[in-house]
Amino acid sequence: MTSDLSDDPLPIQQVGQLDRHTDGPRWLVRQLWAHQAVGFIGGPPKCCKSWLGLDLAVSVASGTACLGRFEVTQTGPALVYLAEDALGHVRDRIAGICHHRGLDLHALDLHVITADALRLDRTRDQQRLHDALLRYRPRLLLLDPLIRLHRLDENSSAEISRLLGFLRQLQREHGAAIALVHHMSKKARSQLGQALRGSSDLFAWADSNAYLVRHARRLTLTVEHRSAPAFEPLHVALSTDDPTAPHLEINATDDDRDAPPQPLADAVLQALRHDDERPVTRAALRQRLRVNNQRLGNALVDLEKRSLIRRTQQGWRLTSTTAATTSQISLA
Repeated sequence: MTSDLSDDPLPIQQVGQLDRHTDGPRWLVRQLWAHQAVGFIGGPPKCCKSWLGLDLAVSVASGTACLGRFEVTQTGPALVYLAEDALGHVRDRIAGICHHRGLDLHALDLHVITADALRLDRTRDQQRLHDALLRYRPRLLLLDPLIRLHRLDENSSAEISRLLGFLRQLQREHGAAIALVHHMSKKARSQLGQALRGSSDLFAWADSNAYLVRHARRLTLTVEHRSAPAFEPLHVALSTDDPTAPHLEINATDDDRDAPPQPLADAVLQALRHDDERPVTRAALRQRLRVNNQRLGNALVDLEKRSLIRRTQQGWRLTSTTAATTSQISLA
C-alpha cells in the first residue's frame, strides 16, 4: 500500500459537526417498520409472510394503515418481487387488499418486478436492481423470498455477508427500506431472530424484523427493532369472508379493538408509575405485563440507559424526573 494521497478520500467529519438526531425513532410505518430499515418478514412455511409483505407494500404506496392499525408516516412508491408466485396470483392478492381498503388498483404507486428470476449474487442482476431503484425511487423494496434470490450457502457467513452488504449498500444509496421474506425453523427460540434459517449474520444485519409464528392454530405477529421498543405480540389471521377481498387482519378483542399496540417500554413506565411509592421487582413486572423475561430485561436496560428508571436493592422505580412527567411521555 503506497503513501500517496488518494484522489477520492473517505468522507470524514468531526463528531460535533454531525447532524443531530434527538427526536426519537423515525418510522416508515409507525411501530412496524423503521425509516429506511432493512430486515426480515420471517416465519415457518404457510404463515402468511407474503400477505404481510404485500400489506406493508400497499400501505406505503397508498398511505393507508398497515393491517388497518399501523400508520404510514412516509408514503411513496413500493417495488416488489415475488419469486414463488405467478404474476396473475400477485395481481389478485394486491387487488384483494385494495378492494378491502377501497383503493384503485390502477392508481396505486406499487410496481412489480416481472423477471422470471432475480439472482442477487450475480453482478448483472445487481446492476439491474440498482437501475430499477434509480428509476422508481421506492420508499420500500420487498423481495420474497430470500432463498430464491441467490445460490449461495446461507449457512456461510462469508458468502451471505456479501449479499447482505450489497443490499445494505442499496438501502444507503437509494434511501429505501428493504424487507426480505425469509423462512424460520420450526424449533422454538427465546429470540425469534435466532430461528432465521442460515448464518447468524442475517439476524445481526437487520434493523426491523416482523415474525409470523403459529401457536395452537393461532397466528402471532411479533416485531423487533434495532433502535426502538417493540409492541406486545398480536394475533392476526387471513380473512377470506369476502372472496373478492382476502387480507391479513388483526384479531382484536372488545377491549383493544380501537387501541394501538402499546410498546413494552411504555407499559413498564406505566406499571412503575402505578406503584410509584415503592420499588417493583422484575418478577412482579413480568407477571403483570405477561411478557417473556428476555424482552422485559432488554426494556429495563434500555430505560435505565435513558435515565427514565433506576434499579434499587428492592426492585425498579422511576427516576424523580420521570415520575413527574411519565403521563406525558410517549416512546412510540
